[in-house]
Amino acid sequence: MRPTTLCFPVAADGRLLLGCKKRGFGNGKWNGFGGKLEPGESFRECAVRELYEEVSLLAEPEALEYMGFLDFHFTAAPAADHITYIYFVKTWTGNATESEEMEPRFFAVDQLPYDRMWQSDRVWLPRLIKGERIKGRVIFAPDGETVQSLEIKEDRQ
Repeated sequence: MRPTTLCFPVAADGRLLLGCKKRGFGNGKWNGFGGKLEPGESFRECAVRELYEEVSLLAEPEALEYMGFLDFHFTAAPAADHITYIYFVKTWTGNATESEEMEPRFFAVDQLPYDRMWQSDRVWLPRLIKGERIKGRVIFAPDGETVQSLEIKEDRQ
């Protein structure tokens, strides 16, 4: 199972910064910023690196707020299975800049584009926005889009 990260910048006014994926896995979907860990890298270091690579925001690892982790399983493509550590970050330097991979945009939390996000996001992301830490498992059906099974619990860690 591949270890990955997902980081959601939160503006002072509460808006979330999302990126629309322009290529590869998740193409056309809005999501946070993140990716696969490199050898010797911690989850926080990965989240910081990916945030910079994808949207040119520089954050300190200690500024990341751990929000939980999810196991994602793809029944028709087990090579895509991954475990994701999820973070919010409220302090960074720089301006969100479009990259070859992501087009960034801030959204009010009551206007998130759930219809253009992974189907499971509409279940777990609102819980994070409310301040809950989570842990869970998402199993996608053979089409790779539809949630076949979803289990989310509060993570009291």
